[in-house]
Amino acid sequence: MKKNINIKQCNAKLIKYEMLNILGNPFADFFGVVFPIIMLFIITKAMKPEIPAGGYAEACTTVFISLSMIIPMAILLLGYAATYAQELEKEIPLRMMLFGYPESAAMLAKIIAQAIVVTAALLVYGVIGGIGLELSTPTVGAVIGLILCQYLLGVIFFGIAHGVSSLFRKFGPTYAVMMTLYFGIMILCGMMGIKAEDLPKFLQVISNLLPMSHIGNDYIDVWMGRSYNFVPMLQAFLFLGAVAGIVMVMAGYKNRRTRG
Repeated sequence: MKKNINIKQCNAKLIKYEMLNILGNPFADFFGVVFPIIMLFIITKAMKPEIPAGGYAEACTTVFISLSMIIPMAILLLGYAATYAQELEKEIPLRMMLFGYPESAAMLAKIIAQAIVVTAALLVYGVIGGIGLELSTPTVGAVIGLILCQYLLGVIFFGIAHGVSSLFRKFGPTYAVMMTLYFGIMILCGMMGIKAEDLPKFLQVISNLLPMSHIGNDYIDVWMGRSYNFVPMLQAFLFLGAVAGIVMVMAGYKNRRTRG
């Protein structure tokens, strides 16, 4: 019984430690919370004169849905990768194991802490967007679906970030790759104000392989209660999930060879 209590206390301490790690990363804080809110109001205000009054709410909602994906991208794909790469470079996981913190408990604490921060950031974004913008009223199913998409993206981004960090085990190259992915995804998926259909054909093909593109461009149909074919989005989720799985397998194989 005493052992179980100690494990619980250890997990609580690790979660607190991971929370401080996340909140102490100014890049994750800015790009994961402040940046999407700033972009949301800049883009919606800039496009208002060009959109008929009757379609402005739907246009704002499309931007709102699209930019919401920046939150799990910034916190997990960018922030977690940078933090974990620094930990690996300084051999912090090894030191924690030597002091009696099992690797499984540390990883669970990371997942819980990341989930808490992403949830809080999405809540702040949703409240500010809902109050400050003229948004179309969604169906209940659409809201639940969007939340599920956000968490599914979060799982995939976590896997990619963890795998890339484990492959490089250094902050510099890891952060360079993650920043390239971050801004590349934003451009390909229309989060920077450039529509996917305006991209060159070969970039449109890549864009269609990413679920963020389908959510940002097409999920408004689900939000408005219109008919929508989910097959392309599901295929894109499977593709990106497979990429995350491959990266994780490569990282695991490299780590086993290194330890061996």
